[in-house]
Amino acid sequence: SYVTITAHFIDDRWKMNAYVLQTRAMHESHTGAHMAEVSTTAAEALKRNQMMLNLPHHKLITDVAVRWNSAYEMLSRFLEQQPAICAALLSPEVRKSVSDICTLTEMEISNAEQVVQALKPMLVATNVMCEEKTPTVSVIAPLHTQLLSDMSSTAKDSPLVKELKNAIFQDLSKRYNSSEKSNLYISSALDPRFKSLLFLTPDEMNETFAKVVTKAAALQEAADLMDNRFQSTPPPDQEGSTMSAAEGKIDYTEPGEDLFTVHSPKRTEQEMKRYQEAPALPLTEDPLEWWKSQAHGYHLLSKLAQRYLCVPGTSVSTERMFSTAGDIISAQRSLLTSKHVDQLLFLKKNMHI
Repeated sequence: SYVTITAHFIDDRWKMNAYVLQTRAMHESHTGAHMAEVSTTAAEALKRNQMMLNLPHHKLITDVAVRWNSAYEMLSRFLEQQPAICAALLSPEVRKSVSDICTLTEMEISNAEQVVQALKPMLVATNVMCEEKTPTVSVIAPLHTQLLSDMSSTAKDSPLVKELKNAIFQDLSKRYNSSEKSNLYISSALDPRFKSLLFLTPDEMNETFAKVVTKAAALQEAADLMDNRFQSTPPPDQEGSTMSAAEGKIDYTEPGEDLFTVHSPKRTEQEMKRYQEAPALPLTEDPLEWWKSQAHGYHLLSKLAQRYLCVPGTSVSTERMFSTAGDIISAQRSLLTSKHVDQLLFLKKNMHI
């Protein structure tokens, strides 16, 4: 098996970029999913009954431990194809080859329907987080809050659904420590879709905006300090001049004068105030396009937004890359070295540069 390292950033045109940096062989065991095999006879019977019952010609799906939402997709596909499945299992050709055929009871089918309904918010959340062209890290905090609400059991829920929701709720409640939450809140604040931070308490909201102001001002001050160092240090060919390199680094500001007056936190606060007063972006819009058109009015905040919004919220980019790896690493190419696999994947995924 292999492990791949990717890099993600937002360029000057406010476009998300993802590149493959390196792929290396990993010799430790890697968990794989066991795919169930369906006999040719049963598969043909299923296709025939799908046509007779005017059902979509879809294949059945099995649950895969390492694949998101596969349990939901398996149950959903079964419910869709249930009439054809039952007819196929009762067909003479199938019963002739298999004597002990297990089918679900009406209660079990009802339970499957309830589970699918209860898991629907998780499917939606996963699909949202699988996006690669728009920021996803800023979606985590509001989505997490929404899922906690959706997974809160109600009096109308059956015992099975309550048990399912409680298990998911307990697991979600343990996610993210205070430091991680702080970074997620800042990311959401810098996304014009979620900048109202309605999923936070008033105190958490004010604290998050204060952190954004502090970080944006500090980022600009660090950039100014670096510029001042370059400007105050003479080039190498001036080493023989009357001013030495050490003299060039002397701070000539008056006592009590702030070197970063032009980019003080006060300016950041002004930008934040205008940013909060601006209309929120609809959820269907691209926040990077908004920043691209508005960056000139938020010089300090836009720099911070580039740093935070480029972080991928999931490992989807890397996992999708392994689909490409599957086309490269095959039984016919078993002699490929890990070095050549690294080079081939690098070229394949970065050839558009």
